[in-house]
Amino acid sequence: MNTSMNIGVYGLGRFGSFWARELARHGFTVYGYGRSAKEAPIGVTLGTEDEVLACDVLFYCVAISAFEEVLKRTAPKISASTLVMDTCSVKIYPAKLMRKYLGEAVPCIATHPMFGPDSGKDGIEGLPMVICPVHASPALVQEWVDEFSRWKLDVHQMSCDQHDREAAWSQGITHFVGRTLSELSLGETQLATTGYRSLTSIVEQTCNDPLQLFYDLQRYNPYAKQMRMGLKGAVDTVMQTLKDQEGSF
Repeated sequence: MNTSMNIGVYGLGRFGSFWARELARHGFTVYGYGRSAKEAPIGVTLGTEDEVLACDVLFYCVAISAFEEVLKRTAPKISASTLVMDTCSVKIYPAKLMRKYLGEAVPCIATHPMFGPDSGKDGIEGLPMVICPVHASPALVQEWVDEFSRWKLDVHQMSCDQHDREAAWSQGITHFVGRTLSELSLGETQLATTGYRSLTSIVEQTCNDPLQLFYDLQRYNPYAKQMRMGLKGAVDTVMQTLKDQEGSF
């Protein structure tokens, strides 16, 4: 792939800044824009909104709940020569919006880098990267599959529906359990087992992300409610089993 192309990252929050640095680290010329950003990450040029929207490739790194407003407002400034990719943690919803506001003229691919500043702090090699074609030629999609494979990411190409079904029972349930455990205010203990430390690490990792991400994962993934009901059913089953065994304790 031609790494001399300009890549724009729209949104320089916690993940956007991390993603912009990764793109720059892999040889691309990267411009970043954030509404309140005063400086860009190392290796990234802080650009204006118009400069970022005019790049050869544009990654939107905004909250799922903010994506429609941002895309609707900025879509008229995006030309057919720009490839647009989102990085939302759900895929059916942003893909629908890209079709609606970008039409068939602008090529677009839905992506989900399934890692962030915490899970990727020691490097991103081997971590999962999902690519879901929306409106782009197979050759263009393959270019980015090959590019992310060059980064040694674990690249998965799938439909938006398959992503959301599987993510509800992986990422969605992890965030749900992490936020639930955080309500218990689990602390340090001399008796901490490896399993206990694994639980507290889930709390730390999920609660370092914005609370809005947790809400958005549960709201915008159409399979999240099914996951929550399944989890509740499993807890109820275990509780009932314990109740049935009370006489033998």
